[in-house]
Amino acid sequence: MIEQYMALALQPSSKWTYSRDEIKKNIEHCQELIEAAIYLSEIEMPVKLVTIPEGVIQGFTDELMDWEHSYSAEHFAIDVPGPETDMLAAIAQQHRFFLICQARVKHPKFPGKYFNSAILFGPNGDIVLQSYKLNVFAREHTCVPHDIWDEWTELYGTGLDAFYPVADTEIGRIGMLVCQDGDYPEPSRGLAMNGAEIIYRASGPEPAISAGWWEIQNRARALDNTCYVIAPNVANCLATHDSPWPVDVFGGHSMVVDYHGQVINNHVSGGCAAYAGGIIDIEGLRQYRQRSVFGNWMKDLRTEQCKLIYEEPIFEKNRCLGDKTPMTHVPTDALYKSHIKLLTDRGVWVKPSYMKED
Repeated sequence: MIEQYMALALQPSSKWTYSRDEIKKNIEHCQELIEAAIYLSEIEMPVKLVTIPEGVIQGFTDELMDWEHSYSAEHFAIDVPGPETDMLAAIAQQHRFFLICQARVKHPKFPGKYFNSAILFGPNGDIVLQSYKLNVFAREHTCVPHDIWDEWTELYGTGLDAFYPVADTEIGRIGMLVCQDGDYPEPSRGLAMNGAEIIYRASGPEPAISAGWWEIQNRARALDNTCYVIAPNVANCLATHDSPWPVDVFGGHSMVVDYHGQVINNHVSGGCAAYAGGIIDIEGLRQYRQRSVFGNWMKDLRTEQCKLIYEEPIFEKNRCLGDKTPMTHVPTDALYKSHIKLLTDRGVWVKPSYMKED
């Protein structure tokens, strides 16, 4: 039996890094926030899961500076394991909880490329699971498995574990998404079909927060898949470690959502470091999945119908095989616009009247 426990969605400040030494300072900031959050949260329930949002360990310097992919792979991405993950592992081991973070990382099988990865540490400090972001923001330079499809599937196969890995742990089955992955229903469904009961989803920038997209998506992913969603987000950002002017471009709203799609805790403010905590009841989730014939939607999937939606490809696979890498901002914009044209040419979308003469 898995007893109820507290999960924390941290909301740290994000200081963007230009050197490896600065990463250490960011992890120390997270540790300070963890100490404060545990002190208050464990009064209610033991803390068994702590989550750190995307963009806190390193920031988004590679995107801000529009660095070439090869430069970021060499100077910005970290090794796993490495000194930075060793620090995070020590925090998890010290407090005997599971810890999830995000980082831009190297991959030993793909030299010259770097990826956006979520990492799950166990209470012994070991790396329990590492997964890779599948969908990237228009300004993000990292490589995704789809970009190197043939090489990725040769290495990992084409099963769910190759793209939607889930860890079966003593506190439940955990899967991980990063930022843009939560903008679409398919990545969370992939994790759920692979057994996920808890989904980590981090982070979301403006206008996603103030416009309500963030909350809608997090609640929908939980409701769609009858699972918990732990969604930590960034408090505020500093473009350099020496900057005196923090800016709130993420908006906070770190939250914990239950398997009915209800927000059980939400830290609204994005102005300073904070956290949201919620009680996780895995046994209640499992009971509901077994007994409900209404609200646990996944049991009713008519999968043959779903396959028809995706017969025609949209985003070209294998764009970064061999020496090819993701592009900087200007050519990436042209690529995304070509996707709009593709859907329009297929008759899926219709141009507005003022554009029909183009």
